[in-house]
Amino acid sequence: MTSTSIFAGELTPAQAARQITEEIRPLPVECIPLLEALDRVLASDVRSPMDVPMWDNSAMDGYAVRSADFAAAGGAAEAAGAAVQLRVVETVPAGKFPQQALGPGECTRIFTGAPLPEGADGVIRQEDATPLGADRVRIDKTRDVGKNLRRRGEDIQKESLVLARGTPLGAAHLGVLASIGESEVFVHRRPRVAFFGSGDEIAELDEREQILRGNKIASSNTYTIQAMIRRAGADPINLGIAPDDREEIRQRAKAGFTSDLLITSAGVSVGEHDYVRQVLDEVKATLKFWKVRMRPGAPVGFGVIGALPWIGLPGNPVSTMVTFELFVRPAIRKMLGHTTLFRRTVQVTAAEPIKLGPPLRHFLRAVVTEGADGSRAAKLTGPQGSGILTSMAKANALLIVPEDQSEVKPGETLTAMLLDDPVHTPEPTF
Repeated sequence: MTSTSIFAGELTPAQAARQITEEIRPLPVECIPLLEALDRVLASDVRSPMDVPMWDNSAMDGYAVRSADFAAAGGAAEAAGAAVQLRVVETVPAGKFPQQALGPGECTRIFTGAPLPEGADGVIRQEDATPLGADRVRIDKTRDVGKNLRRRGEDIQKESLVLARGTPLGAAHLGVLASIGESEVFVHRRPRVAFFGSGDEIAELDEREQILRGNKIASSNTYTIQAMIRRAGADPINLGIAPDDREEIRQRAKAGFTSDLLITSAGVSVGEHDYVRQVLDEVKATLKFWKVRMRPGAPVGFGVIGALPWIGLPGNPVSTMVTFELFVRPAIRKMLGHTTLFRRTVQVTAAEPIKLGPPLRHFLRAVVTEGADGSRAAKLTGPQGSGILTSMAKANALLIVPEDQSEVKPGETLTAMLLDDPVHTPEPTF
């Protein structure tokens, strides 16, 4: 196994995240039905083949009119009680087209979305008018003269750039694409992310009795990793749990070689039964780094097996989730074609004193609340041990404490990464 980077914990979390994402490339492009494209990322620019709307149309149910018919009477006639009367030449519902142009003293009964007849330059809403028989109407209020119409191309103009490559597709984006007749869209393929854990003491939930007797430890990582992969937009491939056996670990790793990203949890520390590094050597992996200056989650590894990226996460449940958030999730976003990979950080005020251990960058599980003035305060979720998974379940943020800081005083300003925050940045800010 060869190494091309820094060892012995010399990388900061930001340096490690950059190194991973610099190695990752967006996955190949595929064409999929528009209805399947939610949360995918556009792989090509989309230009419109048409104007939207295609013609001037009514924004109200009412009467299409000519402003010229009100120019003389205007507000004076209305104030004197001599409202304007017009002849109704036709009725145009949505989905139909007008057959007659408007002349002096004429109007068209029209409904929302219907094209305006030639000569019309506004729509009087129906509540401001009184029908006078089959073909006459009295305009009682002229507040909407020259209003209530949608101009051709006011939303999208033909040949204009509608959505740029790299745009994440939300519900509104799908609607925009549908409005220009796009039934299919080019996106980056969804990553297939294989993962497995290791350890003789770890068991799946089908060994519930062993777990309840205390003979085994339930593999919570199986469920958190699979859920986080899905939340990140990838398809998980669960390779199970390998015992502390080099051959078993090698077989699990090889089963993941057809995926786009391989993740392991546990087995990346320095214990005598941590075989992952030996297996990586046997499969001729190129190791990029093995450790990061952070807590929790220092034993993080990254390398490539041929063209397959591998990220080794620690086995403690909290460490697994924190390092996934910092390193795996941005890698998946890069594969999906996103250009902003990392969650932003925001300024917060510490709501309590905090004492820290070794001089490492700490990512503490916290609840961030926002005050009426927009300020944010952070309070820890409780004990911060890397095996206390409930600290993650209660948290909505990771409170970041720099490595040169051994304690935090109440009222002190820090940064926090809001979990499930939709706002992302191109560079890591942690």
